[in-house]
Amino acid sequence: MYLKQNKVGGRVHLVIAHGYRDKETKKVRTKTIKSIGYLDTLEKEYSDPISHFKQVIKEMNEKEKYNNLPAIISIDKSTLLDSAAGRRKNFGYAVLSKVYHELDMKVFFTNHSRDLKTEFNVNNIMKTEIFSRILFPGSKKKTYENRDIFFENTDYDLVDVYRCLSHVSGLSSSIQKHLHLKTKERYGRNTELVYYDVTNYYFEIDEQDEIRKKGVGKEHRPNPIIQMGLFMDTAGIPISYRLFPGNTNDCETMFPYLTQIKRDFDDIGRIIVVADKGLNTSPNIISNTLNGDGYVFSQKVRGSNEELQKYVLDESGYVWLNDDYKIKSRPFPRVVYVKDVQGKQKQVRLDEKQVIFYSKAYDKKAKADREASITKAYDLINNPSKYKQATSYGAAKYVKNIEYDPKTGEILTSKKQPIFDEAKLKEEEKWDGYYAIVTSELDKTDSEIIGIYRGLWKIEESFKVTKSEFETRPIYLSRKDRIEAHFLICFIALVIVRILEKLLNYKFSASHLIESLSKVSCSPLEENWYLFDYHDEITSEISKIMDINLNYKYLSFGDIKKILANTKKT
Repeated sequence: MYLKQNKVGGRVHLVIAHGYRDKETKKVRTKTIKSIGYLDTLEKEYSDPISHFKQVIKEMNEKEKYNNLPAIISIDKSTLLDSAAGRRKNFGYAVLSKVYHELDMKVFFTNHSRDLKTEFNVNNIMKTEIFSRILFPGSKKKTYENRDIFFENTDYDLVDVYRCLSHVSGLSSSIQKHLHLKTKERYGRNTELVYYDVTNYYFEIDEQDEIRKKGVGKEHRPNPIIQMGLFMDTAGIPISYRLFPGNTNDCETMFPYLTQIKRDFDDIGRIIVVADKGLNTSPNIISNTLNGDGYVFSQKVRGSNEELQKYVLDESGYVWLNDDYKIKSRPFPRVVYVKDVQGKQKQVRLDEKQVIFYSKAYDKKAKADREASITKAYDLINNPSKYKQATSYGAAKYVKNIEYDPKTGEILTSKKQPIFDEAKLKEEEKWDGYYAIVTSELDKTDSEIIGIYRGLWKIEESFKVTKSEFETRPIYLSRKDRIEAHFLICFIALVIVRILEKLLNYKFSASHLIESLSKVSCSPLEENWYLFDYHDEITSEISKIMDINLNYKYLSFGDIKKILANTKKT
């Protein structure tokens, strides 16, 4: 604030004014805070009114600076919006910024872009891409158009974004290793036990290329897909990922990838790999064993060999742990066949333990999950013209006497009437609630093995986060390097969100954290002040634990910059 002297009809009028630079328009603006009076009138009361009120204003400025007195904002009701002002800003990303900088991502991108002969800043672009992928996911073009939603430097063009993607795609392995080491250093990490799973992402294209191949997709779409294998620690924080062509079988992804991780991440010793039954193959198990590692794999019961099925249904040996849950196990060495270096088959004996458990809750869930397919099967029988081979997926297995046109996929009308397959349903229901696990860890108790296996849901939920909250798919990029950079951005985003969950002691899910932080936004008032309008349990917890106060109703632009600057200190 300062003393302003206005000439009015030959007289001098004194006012207390506030000068500031408008953040949006970059213009210097002046607001009248208080009218003091005419100088000739004030001279009757003060010997030197100008010196007196300059001292008063100086004291006001000092009090406001050091005593945090209420700010005085003058609002002109006739002020109209202009194209450069009035846009809301997100501030929840300050929390993401803190984790981002604790992981030294700015340092990494700065160090790995020094030799780039470009004007754009890799770190600025990557920050915006990562924060937007978490809070406001969209295409690269949409993210660029909305880049000003953050209080960050976004002085770059859309073409710079694509050039940046091409650059960082070649840094994928280095970034993953950097994130692993920083996660271990900053937050602690146990890699003795890791979880592995594979999922796929589809593309809105028809033609295949070297990586986008047609394969068995989770959504059962005809589009080309990319396979992603992901390793994760017991805290749910990703360790590493790798992309595979869409026609790669799940079981072919694990061993070469695991071997690479142990070579590149030299701080990882013996590990126990936990994975679903799709990875439970003889080559994977043998390779794991020869590497000195262990495994906990699920084993299919429905459709397995007769000896295992007989053991599962035999009530002897089961121990009921409560009214819902029973378990039993046995050591069960088995012989598998693998090829030697000459390509010849040879027998290898594995010392394994089989753990079988049954849950009434899982039993009920399996039957409930099947209900939709059964309903669809009856509708298919009564209205076959409504369906084709692709649309009858999941229901056709319960229908007998059904044929499809090999060219069109339409259901053919035959002499035999389609009927519901009751025997098929009964056979499937017989195995509801039963699960089998095979493991190399003979010394661990049955409960420990079950507990280890149940942690697999964390990696399944990670894939759900990337597909739902991050909207990783569908993917509209076409160049291989930029597609790889897109997945790298999603991976970094997932690491940040999982670390945030850990910092908040797992009180909130990833989806709830993302929803809350996306709502922590503010609108510009006058004189570089912002009005905040969202507060919840999550923002309160963050304010307590992470030393980032998200509960202020008003903040000046200077205060906002200070808070953001503090998130960047490492």
